[in-house]
Amino acid sequence: MGTLTIRNVDPAVIDRLKAQARANQRSLDAEVRHVLKRETSRALRTREFLARADALAATTAGTKHTASTILIRADRDQ
Repeated sequence: MGTLTIRNVDPAVIDRLKAQARANQRSLDAEVRHVLKRETSRALRTREFLARADALAATTAGTKHTASTILIRADRDQ
């Protein structure tokens, strides 16, 4: 495991992290590790999602697309 030192953290942020740690029955260090892991995992999932969306969009490149509002209106008018 690595060590991370963060300087000049706003005291209000520290207070909120301490409150979260108490609520989650974790130490401050454990809470910070949890938050960092959660947020970096979320960022990775977002990047993966966007890459998959781009790949899917590429499969229909050059195809004429109809605006969804037109399709919804046509479906409702049936």
